[in-house]
Amino acid sequence: MATVVFDLDGTLVDTAADLIAAANACFQSRGFGDLLDPVADSPIAFRGGRAMLTAGFARVEGPGAAEVEEDYPRLLAYYDAAIAVHSRPYPGAWEAVEELMRQGYRTAICTNKPEGLALKLMAELGRADLFPALVGADTMPVRKPDPEPLRESVRRAGGDPAQAILIGDTVTDVDTARAAGVPVVMVGFGPTGDAVRDLAPDAVLDHYAALPELVARLMP
Repeated sequence: MATVVFDLDGTLVDTAADLIAAANACFQSRGFGDLLDPVADSPIAFRGGRAMLTAGFARVEGPGAAEVEEDYPRLLAYYDAAIAVHSRPYPGAWEAVEELMRQGYRTAICTNKPEGLALKLMAELGRADLFPALVGADTMPVRKPDPEPLRESVRRAGGDPAQAILIGDTVTDVDTARAAGVPVVMVGFGPTGDAVRDLAPDAVLDHYAALPELVARLMP
């Protein structure tokens, strides 16, 4: 049976508000106040900590690349301390994963979030049991869009990397799946909405209730 691999932020869980809160804590410490908005800037949040810091500092005079690197560890510490205040799974996500498991599919997470933070988030949300394998940004020497983290997540789940499907929300996930030679499904309810269709995935998921049937069609 195939392995269904999920990206985490923006795919399984809406983490934007907590990520942006961590970035804003860095800006506040420099006297700038909140430079990012948790709703309007949510697409930036899913591009990573450095992207958030870069975007925020671009809105004020002075800070640049050096400040981004200086504040990045602080951002991670702020985020670690308040990782699941506002973060919630997208509607139907856990139920869809449970149904896939009942049907015999293996499940895993492959994320560009640091592994320790990803594990902590899943523990805080109380559903780490749904994903026996998790590969993060620092689990291996490479990260997505290199295909090896995806393949490793499948291997850790006990599956065959050639029999897998990736569920994601950004071009990074599309590029990862293409490099690995497996199908990719983009969620249409993530940070970029219906614009994911422009990335030409194998399918777009409009609601998690449709995922088991979609997986069965793409991985017969």
